[in-house]
Amino acid sequence: MSRGEKSAYTDKQKRQAGHIEQGYREKGVSKEEAGKRAWATVNKEDGGGKKSGSGRRNHPDKS
Repeated sequence: MSRGEKSAYTDKQKRQAGHIEQGYREKGVSKEEAGKRAWATVNKEDGGGKKSGSGRRNHPDKS
């Protein structure tokens, strides 16, 4: 996957990034910067793109 490609994200993650970006745009942030901040926020919350269910385990800090 090349840098900036969003195909590995779920529809929910893409929707969340769109809403976050819109919020930044309303505050006067440029479109490019708003997009960067939005995807950084999604990555921080979810740890990146799609995750398969099999073999995943909970992080010790999260319940």
